[in-house]
Amino acid sequence: MHIRARTCMSTKTITITEEAYQALASRKETRESFSDVIRRTFKKTALLDLAGILSHSEADELRRNVAERRKHSRKHIDEVAKRL
Repeated sequence: MHIRARTCMSTKTITITEEAYQALASRKETRESFSDVIRRTFKKTALLDLAGILSHSEADELRRNVAERRKHSRKHIDEVAKRL
């Protein structure tokens, strides 16, 4: 017994450059449509979706780098302010 269900979805035809086509094709996974690639590529990501993607050591390194950049930025802003 086979059951087939189809949903009616409207389609649009677009024209893209060969370069754009190659970029999409390079992101395409097996059994994935180009519509799937576009949806996946441009999907809005919630901040909570990023939770847990870094290891503890990667998160610590990121925190140190951010703190160092902030320190550098504050120092630069102070130097510029003194010249004004």
